[in-house]
Amino acid sequence: MMVKKEKVELENFEEQIVEEMDEVDKEVVVVKSKGELKITDLPGVGAATAEKLEIVGYTDLMSIAVASPRELIEATGMTEPAVKKLIAVARNSLDMGFESGEELLRRRAKVFKVTTGCKAFDAMLGGGIESGSITETYAQYGGGKTQLAHALCVNMLKQDETAIAVYIDTEGTFRPERIEQFAKGVGLDASDALRRIKVARAFNADHQMLLAEKVEDLIKKQNCNVKLVIVDSLTSHFRAEFIGRGALAERQQKINKHMHVLLKVANVFNLIVYVTNQVMSRPDQFFGDPTEAIGGNIVGHNSTFRVYLRRGKKNSRVAKLVDSPNLPDSECGFYITEEGLKDL
Repeated sequence: MMVKKEKVELENFEEQIVEEMDEVDKEVVVVKSKGELKITDLPGVGAATAEKLEIVGYTDLMSIAVASPRELIEATGMTEPAVKKLIAVARNSLDMGFESGEELLRRRAKVFKVTTGCKAFDAMLGGGIESGSITETYAQYGGGKTQLAHALCVNMLKQDETAIAVYIDTEGTFRPERIEQFAKGVGLDASDALRRIKVARAFNADHQMLLAEKVEDLIKKQNCNVKLVIVDSLTSHFRAEFIGRGALAERQQKINKHMHVLLKVANVFNLIVYVTNQVMSRPDQFFGDPTEAIGGNIVGHNSTFRVYLRRGKKNSRVAKLVDSPNLPDSECGFYITEEGLKDL
């Protein structure tokens, strides 16, 4: 009954928004062409209110247009009618329509890829790890997830001399010594590489989510040319803090929000997001590999590319592409050396 009630209330709110968009004062929109409006041009938003909105992440009209009224009320303390008018004007001032496949293809031309260091691995991924998306790897301990994270940092810095890599470390596994080894392997100055990697240790799930949100500040306020964001690992804190079936819904909701923030950053700033994930063994799997990634469908749906890593023969590793929007399932082998990832 509560779900039905909330659905009816949401439908009523959307109808009210549509009605108010017809009635809303559009003088501001007429005076300024679309795309030129600032947050302070919206009705009821002064300098103080704009500052409150920016503090919690509402820095442009699009973020306000797609926000729920409850979020804006909590952020600003405005009344419900004022918030409805605010959302209505924000939506009215934006071109929120469709784009053609041709336009999307032109935007896709800006996508770049960074090498893993292994030609077979790059070929499996269509040329390397892709920007504007989330690439997830999951494996048992020792599978090579963190080693790949270190290698991507070095390869990204080698590829772009102005690039900055952000490393959100949730398990204490980042090792500057490893960066030095990989940097020497690709002919990159180790000191310069370490200087261009910004590492943050996340001590709990909320801290981890906050650090992901602060990436946008690094880009906008500190003018950092962030090209790579690594979260190692994605689910460690969530798995430790939300225990039991009673906490499952809240855990999944938080992971979902966290990954939406990461995907937004990847899309808006055309950068690479690489996340590692822990695994579990399915007790009901009697045949085949029982290994399954933590996070369920929430993580699976939010990850653009999913790669399963496992140990191979003679200290090698095997990477298997299990999900991609445009590439076939395939696998390849590679070695992890002191110089980085190498082909078999």
